[in-house]
Order: sequence, then structure tokens, then C-alpha cells
Amino acid sequence: MHPAEHAARNPGKAAIVMAETGETIDFARLDELSNASAHQLRALGLRRSDVVATLFANAPEVFAFGWAAQRSGLYQTAISNKLSPRDVAYILSDSGAKLLVISPAYAGLAREALAGMADLPAYRWTGSDERLLDWSAAAASRPPGPIDDESAGTDLLYSSGTTGRPKGVMPALPQGPIGADTPLTRMGAGLYGMGGDTVYLSTSPLYHAAPLRWAMAVQQLGGTVVVMERFDAEDALRLIERHRITHATFVPTHFIRMLKLAAEVRARYDVSSLRAVVHAAAPCPVPVKHAMIEWFGPIVHEYYSGTESCGITALSSKEWLRKPGSVGRAVLGVVHIVDADGEEVPIGETGDVFFSDGPTFRYLNDPQKTADAHDARGWATLGDVGRLDDDGYLFLSDRRSFMIISGGVNIYPQEIENLLVTHPAVADAAVIGVPCDEMGEMVLAVVQPAPGVAADASLAEELRAFARRELGGVKTPRRIDFMDELPREPTGKLFKRKLRDAYCA
Repeated sequence: MHPAEHAARNPGKAAIVMAETGETIDFARLDELSNASAHQLRALGLRRSDVVATLFANAPEVFAFGWAAQRSGLYQTAISNKLSPRDVAYILSDSGAKLLVISPAYAGLAREALAGMADLPAYRWTGSDERLLDWSAAAASRPPGPIDDESAGTDLLYSSGTTGRPKGVMPALPQGPIGADTPLTRMGAGLYGMGGDTVYLSTSPLYHAAPLRWAMAVQQLGGTVVVMERFDAEDALRLIERHRITHATFVPTHFIRMLKLAAEVRARYDVSSLRAVVHAAAPCPVPVKHAMIEWFGPIVHEYYSGTESCGITALSSKEWLRKPGSVGRAVLGVVHIVDADGEEVPIGETGDVFFSDGPTFRYLNDPQKTADAHDARGWATLGDVGRLDDDGYLFLSDRRSFMIISGGVNIYPQEIENLLVTHPAVADAAVIGVPCDEMGEMVLAVVQPAPGVAADASLAEELRAFARRELGGVKTPRRIDFMDELPREPTGKLFKRKLRDAYCA
């Protein structure tokens, strides 16, 4: 179904509840807002398959504008509000966005990113300034009913490439009705019991693929989304009790933070309303998963996928307790494990993880990366390495690249390295992910100082400030160490595995 159908059947039901303020928007109002915005999109000349970009906080506009783009047949590029102006500008240019709409809090970031894009229409959700017009005021004059040419749109989200530049993951536009089922609505209803009585806690930034898609899937199923503006472990428990939350999604870092709360704090809150708790985004340590199942009960579910959504595996607590460490069996597509020659390996052997018979995608403006992610049969990979057991359960063992996953966010080291070596005090740099109890992994930079430069705490802080200014907080190394000389082959290739193994040991 579509939120428009729920607006007709149950108009007063809450579609959105903002956790911090208590602001509530029912399905009728959500439908009116999204229809008005859809009319405004058409008035600006946007048509099916065009790209619109957003730079939103976790706020109601995520849904009001998101459903407007979806019912207008558009691609929506949700941009992280943690990126630097340079990265925002790159995504706007690379995606071919014909419009940018932002939350008011990010007006400064947007203006910097738009400095060289005078012709790109840009709006604040509310309010205006010399560069940004007022979207809500413009849309308020539009009809509250649907546009005449509704068709289903989808997202075009960016995931960092191995060179460090973000890459757009472009799926095919849906061809069916705007309310057609999606893989997540089928999973939500079939595996987790989501439906019209669902009260879902959204815990993560809504510019990421999974949080955005799950929240919209819940509304498509007629449920209520309680939106955390930012995650706090005790607040999550408080909200579960206050709103009688039935479903929630987390990343392992959230689990760790909740488990680190004092026992009396955890015992203070009633979480008995929960029916299904779902986690993904990064490997969950086995002891952490055991502890969460012991606390919440056998309602902790896991799945494995990616922004590309070329395949999904999933498993329940009951299955995981029999197969600890597994990420489940395929629920979308078919899993294959192949060797370096593309041949399938026997059960139990490790190789590259590929999916067949799943949704198709391409990397926007990067045919080589698209080709690298597919084999001659059209099977697609997310770049992970793993094995299948006799029962078809997938176990991930490594990653093809040295991508860092910190707090559920994918970070690629190359971009950080490329920046650090431009600093006059740096001769060479390597960036790796090292284990972190709270974040899963943290970003660590190993720097070879330029000749005559003192390797001390003040240099480390100077480099951290440099990285934060250019790349944003997420990509800034949490720790910087120094070496007299980094280990490289005569060809110049960095022995990054040696560094990583030494630190992980």
C-alpha cells in the first residue's frame, strides 16, 4: 500500500512522531504535505527520472518531501549532513540534481556547497535567505490532492568508492504503482510482523539507506514512525517504554552503548512491547548479540545487504543461536561463493560473495566500477568475502577492500590518506580501521612526518583539525600515530595489511 491509502482509511493515525519535541503528523497531513510538494516539483519542471537532492536533519521534511519525490517518479539523493561542503558539491554535480532542498539547520553548509552552482534551484524547508528560497511557503499555494501523473520513484544514494569519492548507486526506476511492495515491506511484514499496528523506533540518521528505507516501509505498511533526532542509549529505552515501541532497527554500536548502561538503568525501563529488533550495517560481535538476546528475548533479527540491494540475507534469533556468527540465508536473490576465476567453490570454502536474481543497479557515471561489481553472468557483489554452510547460511569472513565500518557508517581510507599527504608536515600516511568496543572500528591514521617535523601531540591535533575541516567529522581519524617510515614495496604499494594486523594484534 501507499501512505495515501492509509490517509484515506485512517486519516487521524499518527504517521510521524518526533521523539524530542513530541510533534505528531498524522497520515492525512502527511499526504497533504507530500501532494503539495509533488505539485511544486511539477511546477518547477521536474519530471519522471529527474534527480532531486536533499540535505535534511532527522525531521518531518524527510517524509513529507520523500513521499513527494516518490509519488512523482523522481530519484531522491539524500545527502549526509555530516559531509564537507566539497563532498556535498561533488554529489550535487555528479548526481545531476535539478533541485536541492535542505533543513534550515544546514543553510551554512548548503551555501558553501552551492558557491559554484549559481543556476541550481535551492530551498530551505522553512525560511529563506539570499540564496535559499522557502519550500514550505512555495508548496503551501499548491493543491493538497495528488498530481495527475503519479508514478513510482526511488532513491539514488551515495556510497563511497574505493578511490574515496562517493559513488551514486542507481537502481532502475520502479514500473508498477506507487504503492507496490518493496523488498523491505515484504521483509517487514513476512519476517518481522510489521503492519498497521507497528510503532517503529527510528534510531539512525535518515540520510543513510537502511534507516530511510525502513522508516518509509513502515509508513507504507500503515505503521507509526517515532524519530530520534540523534541516538542516545537511555533515551532509546525511555522511548520504547513511553511509546510502546513494537519494532526498532539498530546497528551493533547502538547495542554496545545500551549494554554499557548500568544494570539498574537498563532494568528501569519496560521493553516488553518489543516484537522484533532488527540490526545490520556492520558485523555484530558474538558476545554482544548473545547479551542482547538474553536481555530483549529471542526477537533480535539480523540481515545483510548494502545500498545496492542486489541481494539480502536474514536470520532470526533462533537461527542465529544455532549458527552464531552467520548473517543468514538469502531472502532476496541467490547467494554464490566464487573464486578468483569466477568459479563457484564447494560448500564451506571461502570466496567472494555474489548474488544472482536480485534487483539490478549501476554506479552512476562509473561504468568501470559497475563492471567490477558484476561478473560475466550478471551476478553482483557488495565486495565481501565469505562462505556458505551445508544449510545455505552465509558467514562473512573479510572484506575485499580495507573499508572501515565505524558506528555502522562505511568509510574508505584512500580519501583520508590523499588529504593527509597534502599537508606540508606529512611525508606519507596510511589509514586503517582498528577494533573499537563502542564503534566497532575506529579510524586510525599512521603518519610519516616530513623531515625535520616533530612527531608530537600538537601535530596530531593539527592534522585532526585539518581532516575535520576538509572531510567532516565522520572521516576524521580518532587517533593519529607516527612512524619513521611506512612499510611499502619497491613499487610504492603500501603493506597496509601489515599495519592493520599489527594494530589488531
